[in-house]
Amino acid sequence: MSFFKKIFSSEKKETLDKGLEKSKSSFFNKLNKAVAGKSKVDDDVLDNLEEVLVTSDVGVNTTLKVIERIEERISRDKYLGTSELNKILREEIAGLLSETNSGEETDYTIPNLPVQDNGKKTPYVLMVVGVNGVGKTTTIGKLAYQFKKKDLKVVLGAADTFRAAAIDQLQVWADRVDVPMIRQEMGSDPASVAFDALQSGVNQDADVIIIDTAGRLHNKVNLMNELSKVKRVMQKVIGNAPHDVLLVLDGSTGQNAFEQAKQFTAATEVTSLAVTKLDGTAKGGVVIGISDQFKIPVKYIGVGEGIEDLQVFNKYEFVDSFFK
Repeated sequence: MSFFKKIFSSEKKETLDKGLEKSKSSFFNKLNKAVAGKSKVDDDVLDNLEEVLVTSDVGVNTTLKVIERIEERISRDKYLGTSELNKILREEIAGLLSETNSGEETDYTIPNLPVQDNGKKTPYVLMVVGVNGVGKTTTIGKLAYQFKKKDLKVVLGAADTFRAAAIDQLQVWADRVDVPMIRQEMGSDPASVAFDALQSGVNQDADVIIIDTAGRLHNKVNLMNELSKVKRVMQKVIGNAPHDVLLVLDGSTGQNAFEQAKQFTAATEVTSLAVTKLDGTAKGGVVIGISDQFKIPVKYIGVGEGIEDLQVFNKYEFVDSFFK
């Protein structure tokens, strides 16, 4: 298959390989036990493989699709040796993910947006959502850094006004990356902060405006109402804002990340995903399942603590590293 070709720089690929090391090691330990004493991929091996994929957080639905594809291959080729199983998995999972229209980017980009009625350029507005503790603020800071590296002018908006720590943490990143941040006092109206951030961004001819929001899921109705209000108020400044609603998920929580994605997509429109903390866990398979199951593109993955360790998600590079 021609899925696999060099896409990232060798340095980025090395970081990805290292970030997925725990997931890969755990997966292959399970896989080796699953095929021990077997030379042919038979029903027993497939049953064991199904368990390996599910316990590696690939998810039940995606696992069943992968098993079905391998069964079709066995039916077609008549014989498959267990020594080929890793190569087969690599190809079939890449083939499965190739059917989705996401995970093909290789660099940080923003769309070209039409000029506003007042003649000013339209900043790209990114609203970031996610529960506390998933790495939301860190993801925003690293995105700001990457966009600034592209010579784009970035403005941050601290609209998570329910926690003083959230505002202060975002300020630390704004200072570190050297980008302006719009903030108000703790307890302020989040929509008001978002409005100010967009106005400031337009006035400064910003290319990118990133808005942080509160991550409370205990009451979906309140969350939905709040995020809807933030959107409405932003649209008074820029008609079609936000252009992207990025949900940040903690990959180390495995199946709980699936549940968070379900909860948030029920509460608000989510247009892209970032999966963080993959380097500290053996649950990297969750990215494969989330990428397949949700009709929402995985845009970014976190594979380390360094400022460069937030990567644009490319499904072929990911599968290549995972099954290398």
